[in-house]
Amino acid sequence: MIVIPMAGRSQRFFDAGYTLPKFMLPLGGESVFAHAVGSFAAYFASQVFMFIVAPDEDIIDFVAEEADRIGIENWRILPVDRPTAGQAETVEIGLDKGNIPDDAPITIFNIDTFRPGFEFPGAWFAGLDGWLEVFEGEGANWSYVRPAEGDLPLAAETAEKRRISNLCCTGLYHFARAGDFRAALAAERLAPQAAELYVAPLYNHLIGRGGKTGYSLIDPADVIFCGTPQEYQALLTPA
Repeated sequence: MIVIPMAGRSQRFFDAGYTLPKFMLPLGGESVFAHAVGSFAAYFASQVFMFIVAPDEDIIDFVAEEADRIGIENWRILPVDRPTAGQAETVEIGLDKGNIPDDAPITIFNIDTFRPGFEFPGAWFAGLDGWLEVFEGEGANWSYVRPAEGDLPLAAETAEKRRISNLCCTGLYHFARAGDFRAALAAERLAPQAAELYVAPLYNHLIGRGGKTGYSLIDPADVIFCGTPQEYQALLTPA
């Protein structure tokens, strides 16, 4: 299952004068939504897509129309009727409202990130409890993975807005079992590592109990970000 949490307020865009949520904005003849979700075009016929949205009829109608238009065969829209404490809680509400069983694998992805031609990593990753997608980058405003010692791409630690390595997350997070996500979030609530409940730090709870979390390293050129008005404008007027 591909889970797209998109119940945020797009506040930076509204503050910048935009009148639509960022995922509804036009970009190159498509919507930002179509670019982001189109990352998974190879799986439109094989994966269930869950869109977790604000309880706004215009948004619900837009997502339904776009999901049909771009060719997703099996999709669900789940409105969240209250503000949440962060992306992880938004996902939890969607999983619970959707009655997603604990043994179901879930892949979480941001609605403001594009991964053209995405494919799931190789078979080795299927044996892990979870994995994150990363690229080598700069700055201190990402989620991060600190690699474990050894030659295998395993994580020793994850962090949010705390630069523990140069491996920055693209916003794609996979859990082999939804139940692991739920248990990790419950543990995170007891001692949250950040002001919001982010997804990346949840992997520390899997790692702490002996679970294997990996990271899939991609080229920075293979990911496009559209989460701020500046990034959106840059995509509208490329150099």
